[in-house]
Amino acid sequence: MSIEMLDSVLNINADAVMTTAMAAVLLLIGYFIKSKVSILNKYCIPAPVVGGFLFMFVTFAGHVTNTFKFNFTTSFQDPFMLAFFTTVGLGASFSLLKKGGILLVIYWATAGVISIFQNVIGIAVSKVISLEAPYALLASAISMIGGHGAAGAYGKTFAEMGYSAGIEVGAAAATFGLISAVLVGGPLARRLIVKYDLKPDEDENFESDIDTVNASTGEKLASLDVIKNVTVILVCMAVGTVISGWIGKLIGMSFPTYVGAMFVAVIVRNVNEGAHFYNFSFSLVDGIGDVMLSLYLAIALMTLKLWELAGLIGGVLIVVLCQVLFMILIAYFVVFRVLGKNYDAAVMCAGLCGHGLGATPSAIVNMTSVKDRYGMSRRAFMIVPIVGAFLVDIIYQPQTIAFIKFFVKGFTG
Repeated sequence: MSIEMLDSVLNINADAVMTTAMAAVLLLIGYFIKSKVSILNKYCIPAPVVGGFLFMFVTFAGHVTNTFKFNFTTSFQDPFMLAFFTTVGLGASFSLLKKGGILLVIYWATAGVISIFQNVIGIAVSKVISLEAPYALLASAISMIGGHGAAGAYGKTFAEMGYSAGIEVGAAAATFGLISAVLVGGPLARRLIVKYDLKPDEDENFESDIDTVNASTGEKLASLDVIKNVTVILVCMAVGTVISGWIGKLIGMSFPTYVGAMFVAVIVRNVNEGAHFYNFSFSLVDGIGDVMLSLYLAIALMTLKLWELAGLIGGVLIVVLCQVLFMILIAYFVVFRVLGKNYDAAVMCAGLCGHGLGATPSAIVNMTSVKDRYGMSRRAFMIVPIVGAFLVDIIYQPQTIAFIKFFVKGFTG
């Protein structure tokens, strides 16, 4: 870490270790505040969101006053996300995966149809308020589902076509979507759970502490067992990354590394159930996953640039507000019923708000917050990451390009 004055602005440069340490402290602060402010716990607002938001306003103050700025190194962020999804895979047995079945297909189709409606809403609103189509589409599925990466790529393309604010609008819409995603998902699921008095499937409740798990096997978890469990996580991450690279080349498009790692982990978990290569501890792996996810999101939120929202001016702001309202209404009144009107459906609605407005990790942290308060939904934790991370792109990408080609003159993609 280093501190220097550049052009009368105090620059605080944090390396990867310091960035992670700051995220961890903010995470603890978030948990502390959440324990003291009952409304945050009541409505399932994730602790990383509480801590991350606080720091966002600190960096915003520095930007507005032009007195100080933080320069973070986020190189640990992606490995944290990769590790988390690996632990999700290790927590699933084939008996649970078989329960996903048709529900995965239904959720996938639902998410795909919603992505189409997002673009329809963007274009429809733009016609009413006379907003140029590229900006409307940047505030639609591109940023809501594609996140900052897609928003930046399409924004740059639009900027090169003459829509000068393309990059700024894309970044602002993606930031707004990410913030909205982690604010509405938990409360929406909580409302459904309370209204319909929903309970988790007891057969899928894997919640137990390490002592209970070890007692059930009759063995005490030795230090070597801990090392073996951690080693398996790391190996699954490495092998999954390689496999994801191969799949990406095969299909000719980006394939998320954490999806490959999750699938490898599922295979390892189930092979080990029969072969017993090592003493698998679900509670240990699950605990590691919770830490990885929390650190990932804390880093993601504390490094968000709140001033990017300045790009949400006029009609663009109206479009993104319509997108958030649409997601809330469609999840609450339609998707919940389509998915079965049960506890799993409520948790999956929280996940849908996460990756339908922000990103797949947002979906997971929404569901984790609900899980911590009301109980586990293993179906949701297996289906939502697969759809949000990759499958929805199969529908969202082609139809978005079709919208752009039809409504944006001169676009070739």
